[in-house]
Amino acid sequence: MQRVPLIFLAASALAACQTAPAAHTGFLSGYDGLKTNEGTIRASIRERRDDAQAAGIEQVYLEPAVLVGQAGADLSQSDRALVLREVDRQVCYEMSERFTIVDSPLQAARVRTGVTGVIPTGQAASGVAAVANVLIPGPGTFRVPGTTGGLAAEAELLGLDGGQVAALAWARNANVVGVDSPSLSRVGDALQMAEPFGDAVGDAFAPTGRAVRPIADPDPCARFGPRTQAGGFVTRVVTGLYVPEINTGSRGEPAAEGPK
Repeated sequence: MQRVPLIFLAASALAACQTAPAAHTGFLSGYDGLKTNEGTIRASIRERRDDAQAAGIEQVYLEPAVLVGQAGADLSQSDRALVLREVDRQVCYEMSERFTIVDSPLQAARVRTGVTGVIPTGQAASGVAAVANVLIPGPGTFRVPGTTGGLAAEAELLGLDGGQVAALAWARNANVVGVDSPSLSRVGDALQMAEPFGDAVGDAFAPTGRAVRPIADPDPCARFGPRTQAGGFVTRVVTGLYVPEINTGSRGEPAAEGPK
């Protein structure tokens, strides 16, 4: 039997493994009723929603994401800022397609988000993987096992009375085989995981039957820059790498505050 198919199958099996659930951190106001979403392969998702209460919510205020416990303790200040900004960006994008984002918590529901874990990306191995992906083109990307990073986060939707309406505990590691690009940044994988986390927040908090809506004008998430970063796609194709400054439009500084 040829060795290449065996290696490919082994890597595929590693990629298909679901990320292990993160332990409760105490960030959420409550964990009762969280149920595992069995329909996911790559991520660990536990969520709950009071659909009737969520249906009555239209305006939401997004509290800035925070680091919980020791999450990101071994990262530089700029890397921590990058992760928080990207999480805020992706949550804002997804929530704005389902709710009206307001700039004051008065008379509005609130969304709290906490980054509970950041697994650093193996930088040296990412450089090797990037070269291999460029020299051996094909669908998807290949990563060195044991060097991929990840992100764990929790979020909740609180009603006007402060009670929990919906909650999400989420974790995902980058795949060995898939679409997660290698990066020379220690938080490259965590940043890439922020987008699916934002998707999960929107899905978990929006009431059943609420359709995705057009982006409001002006865009309530404009402080994070353009919603698409065309340069990031080009960079990935040319270099095989995920470059945070190009893909997120940030250099590690917090996003400007929204309009007052």
